[in-house]
Amino acid sequence: MDQFPLKVKKILKSIGLSLFLTSNSINAQFLQDTAAMNLLRKNIDYIYNMQFNNAHKGSARMSGLYPGHPFIYLYRGFLTYWENYPLLQANTSHVSFEEDLRQCIKISETNDNPAYEAEYLMANLCARGMLLSFYVDNGLIMEVIPLTISTYKYLRRAPDYTLNCSDLYYFTGIYNYYREAYPKIHPVYKSLALLFPPGDMEKGLKELHIAGINSVVLRAESNYLLAWIYSFYENNYGEAILYCKTLCEEFPENLLYFTTYLKHLLLMKQYDEAEQLLLASPGKAENNYFRAQLTIIKGIIQEKKYLNNKLAQQYYNEGISDISIFGKYGNEYSAYAYFGLSRISETNGERETSRIYRKEALKLSDFKRINFDK
Repeated sequence: MDQFPLKVKKILKSIGLSLFLTSNSINAQFLQDTAAMNLLRKNIDYIYNMQFNNAHKGSARMSGLYPGHPFIYLYRGFLTYWENYPLLQANTSHVSFEEDLRQCIKISETNDNPAYEAEYLMANLCARGMLLSFYVDNGLIMEVIPLTISTYKYLRRAPDYTLNCSDLYYFTGIYNYYREAYPKIHPVYKSLALLFPPGDMEKGLKELHIAGINSVVLRAESNYLLAWIYSFYENNYGEAILYCKTLCEEFPENLLYFTTYLKHLLLMKQYDEAEQLLLASPGKAENNYFRAQLTIIKGIIQEKKYLNNKLAQQYYNEGISDISIFGKYGNEYSAYAYFGLSRISETNGERETSRIYRKEALKLSDFKRINFDK
């Protein structure tokens, strides 16, 4: 999935809930409305913390107050995405998800009043980001290409409105960092990158940091992306884990943040803390996708902390089986399990089996060096 510039899978897979209005006028500005912003933050937190009953109440209230505004459709799409996470193409909910976001984009692009440009641009970029995340994660390349091309012109306008809307620093940060970092790690894209204006990695990190502190909508997304960048691009697990811990503490019911924090504890070889956190959360994952991830995490703990290869092997095989139904969404953790099975086979003297497992792991892994070998 690294075939897509900007790494939209991890960058944009949680974006989408933007800002909404506090008057009945569709074109009313809300960026200066403190009450609206506070209400927005509350409803965002419900979704990020997977409190979907409260989130649906917020959706109904917003729909009644601001019918026809693009953020209503954006909110619906965002809620559908997280409530069905991981949203697969086989899930019929993807139909309403796509319809809502396409409608959000359509309405956003009808704005002809400069006074409302920041909020409409925000809605447009968030909706596009959510759609790109869905298409990439489901391998829908023919949908990704035209949407990516048409999104670029809106992305380039974001810097003009960051002073009006701090959330837009998220998008400028993405561009500045990945425009330079991505072709360095994936040289095959160097020629393609030359078609776009230069970025600035240091500036991009600063902009994401600003968004992580000051934005209303994309605060969590900015911190999650920073954790991703420091792990996979900057090779700095110590910095990444700080963002992971903050997200896990702020949104304790968010299973994505929970498993990501556990993963980073393991990367830092903090096996005791990871196991304690896991044991303190029995039945944490009612979602089958995250349950499969936790099974593989248990395998890593058994292999690395207890040197119990037999039990680790059982967990790895079980996790692979359970997560396989989620397609590309399961590749990352399947790769971790295959790396583990390869190590165990090597220890058992089964070199050919070890080679086969490692080949499968490398095929599934986007970042080969993150494999828990050391």
